[in-house]
Amino acid sequence: MLDHIDTRLLAALQTDAHLTAQDLGEILNLSASQAGRRRQRLEADGYIQGYSARLDPSRLGLQVQGFVQVHLGSHGPEQSAQFARLVQTTPEITSAWTMTGEADYLLRVYCKDLPSLNRLIHDVLLQHPAVARVQSQIVMDQLKRDAPLPT
Repeated sequence: MLDHIDTRLLAALQTDAHLTAQDLGEILNLSASQAGRRRQRLEADGYIQGYSARLDPSRLGLQVQGFVQVHLGSHGPEQSAQFARLVQTTPEITSAWTMTGEADYLLRVYCKDLPSLNRLIHDVLLQHPAVARVQSQIVMDQLKRDAPLPT
């Protein structure tokens, strides 16, 4: 069960994962050791799954962000497992979801340019035996970056 201090701690860490126990203690009006123990408990309980750096795609030469809807032609467990392996091993696919509705999967992809996106779609995704068709949307501008989860 989370209390209001836990939710404030989680919100603070989502804004800046570099916060020390001392920093958290000041924000939460706790001692550094109390804040540190709370963070450790939230990590151990699985509320905090890890820490990572948010990179700028354009600085890395990734000029095209897109979303690709994938429709499978067959839905057996073997085909789904093979497609999941493809998703896991393709670095351009940064996120993937199984979906309700018309598409079976929604993929978030980053590519260096449009020809790279074209190769990803035609040479990788459409070559998979379970994939019947794909539909892609290219991001023109991102109005909101991946935001912290509401706490």
